Amino acid sequence: MRFSNTLEMTSYFDIFMFWEGWIYLLILSILEIVLGIDNILFISIITDDLEPKAQKKARNIGLSIALILRLALLSVVSLLMQLTDPIFTVFDTPLSAQSIILLFGGLFLIYKSVSEMHKSISHEHESESKKKKGLINIIGQIVIIDLVFSFDSIISAVGMTNGVGSETNADPIAIIVFAIVISMIIMIIFAKQISDFITNNPTIKMIALSFLVAVGILLISEAFGQHFPKGYIYFALAYALFVEMLNIRMRKNKLKNGSK
Repeated sequence: MRFSNTLEMTSYFDIFMFWEGWIYLLILSILEIVLGIDNILFISIITDDLEPKAQKKARNIGLSIALILRLALLSVVSLLMQLTDPIFTVFDTPLSAQSIILLFGGLFLIYKSVSEMHKSISHEHESESKKKKGLINIIGQIVIIDLVFSFDSIISAVGMTNGVGSETNADPIAIIVFAIVISMIIMIIFAKQISDFITNNPTIKMIALSFLVAVGILLISEAFGQHFPKGYIYFALAYALFVEMLNIRMRKNKLKNGSK
């Protein structure tokens, strides 16, 4: 993939002079939204302990940080692509800087998800004083997981647009930038609805937490060189949500019929 320097005459926006640029923008925007599902689920669940006013603030700050991180990482994408060089070996498996980021990110995601599961099962609730003091702490946790998800998102975006514009001598970096911005705007708009839906449906929250545990395991496996298609996990999440939506509808109809 070509990333032009300032000495090149080709404009970053020349890619949109060709139909393939718009097609890739649409596809990549959808991909970024899909890849952002785990991020927004994590943010929605982890901010549930905050006061209502602080929840919106934390969500907006968290997604804004994710946008900044994605754009910042994109500016040093050539460096990121070189982070695959092994640093040391663990159990005969070479680990690179990229692997270490994925490993600790996966462990952190599993820890937080399991902690939230335990809290939900045992019905533990934070005191009001802890809720007020926890905003900075929660934003810090969001930054950590944003870094991992942003890293994964940028690598996926770069891989998908590899070779785009080669025939037209146009640089595809503008496609990635616009796709990231579009996806983040959409996620910020619908963050509250997703958060409220998860909060009002405890079973949906448990499914979301289980999904995040699976994503954490996936990140750890990728750190050790075991790559599995993420589509399987996303399909499993969609299927589980579909079944649970049927259960929710069934329970509502049962209550409705019972009240008559």
